[in-house]
Amino acid sequence: QVDPLKDRGRLIDELLSTYVEPDLIQPTFLIDYPIEMSPLAKKHRDDPALVERFEAFIGTMEVANSFSELNDPREQRERFTQQRQMHAAEIERSIKAGELPETEMIDEDFITAMEHGMPPTGGLGIGIDRLIMLLTNKQSIREVILFPQLKTK
Repeated sequence: QVDPLKDRGRLIDELLSTYVEPDLIQPTFLIDYPIEMSPLAKKHRDDPALVERFEAFIGTMEVANSFSELNDPREQRERFTQQRQMHAAEIERSIKAGELPETEMIDEDFITAMEHGMPPTGGLGIGIDRLIMLLTNKQSIREVILFPQLKTK
């Protein structure tokens, strides 16, 4: 069953989560994601339908996510606009329900900052809690969370 409000990026993400990630037992890097999945990532040098992004998996768990940051303000505005258009029905439904939509507005402050100049940039997010889970052979992130008072029962 396919939700008609889901865009291509969300569908690909769901397919990866359901059919690919559960089988990634050995350390694996997934690279070069479709552009629809990463609105803040720079286009791939050789294929404009992809972005420069990777995720690292160990034992079916994502432990790192990285990409080259998009630093072209015009392209960033286009992507924000496309993202808003793709999610227009979802945004409208959230607003009517009195909720703050996930993709509410175009981040004008971010685009203005980019217009003043943004050097080539990249980032790497590492799930320390997930790495500790792997190293200690724990099945739940709650068993290794750094702030026990925040654990939910």
